[in-house]
Amino acid sequence: KTLRKFYRFNVSSPLHIRERTMRAGDASCFVSIAVENATSPGNGGGFTISSVEFLPPPGLVAERVGEVGNAVLNKVNDTKEKKKIRAAELFDGCGRLDPSESFRYVFLVKAESEDATLRGIACGDELGKAIFTWRKAMGEAGRIASTPVLCPPSHPPGLLEETAALGNKFVVHASGLSVDAAAAAANRSASRSDGSGGSPSLDELLPVTVEPIDPPTTMKLAVSQKVELLIVNHSDNAMNLQLQMRLPQMSGVVICGSSFKNLGEVPPSGGSCVVDVRLVALVAGLFRAQGCCIVDLTSGREMPQPPLFNVFVEKEDEQK
Repeated sequence: KTLRKFYRFNVSSPLHIRERTMRAGDASCFVSIAVENATSPGNGGGFTISSVEFLPPPGLVAERVGEVGNAVLNKVNDTKEKKKIRAAELFDGCGRLDPSESFRYVFLVKAESEDATLRGIACGDELGKAIFTWRKAMGEAGRIASTPVLCPPSHPPGLLEETAALGNKFVVHASGLSVDAAAAAANRSASRSDGSGGSPSLDELLPVTVEPIDPPTTMKLAVSQKVELLIVNHSDNAMNLQLQMRLPQMSGVVICGSSFKNLGEVPPSGGSCVVDVRLVALVAGLFRAQGCCIVDLTSGREMPQPPLFNVFVEKEDEQK
């Protein structure tokens, strides 16, 4: 006769994984993955990260930013310039992690397919998972995956309640605000059919969004520059809109020329139009293009917009 024996093994993850995500536009996000060796010191808890990859869902593609290992290998193989490799660079590129040590990896996740590019990446969309493979001193291999990384909301807390007078550094450019509003409008009917109450959705608080198209990063002092604005109607009804660039709310960079422009009737459910405005810088420094407001001429509703973009105003050399 034999007796059945039960064994208990303390199985725990040797890695602690933390992620942080930042929007980089309507169809791209930066994902930062921090991995820490959680094993206790003194018992050979060190290991080497042999491979790191980020697996996005179909339609998206991930690129690693600042890959140290490949940079070191390219430097070693560059026989023409005969660059010397420091020991610290080789150690950083090997992926060695001792207990309590950590390393951070950055990936750029962006839309690859045509459908994903047209739709964009909205708040709550899955960006993918990070896969880590490691080996210990005797060759034992391990593999672990992070939890699914989701796209964060484009607007910070308190943005929609205080759109006209913001105390933060949020700007519309490269934030994905228009994509989030379009996704909220698409999900609004399903939320109402469920009978779920609560706070209004993003498209109800901001039914019309204004987004700059490739705005300038620098401007010359006292030189006007044209900026294209994309106006999108996310509501269910057509609107007779007017664009207002309100001078009292501007600072440093102000409107040049007509400050009010009639846009006509903009179709509902994603209808859009493009309008040109001219801005001029009055003071050198770093400023935000702000003071934009959309007015529905039929109902009289005013929809103040967040600051559009950041711009650095350069002062020309006095010697020139």
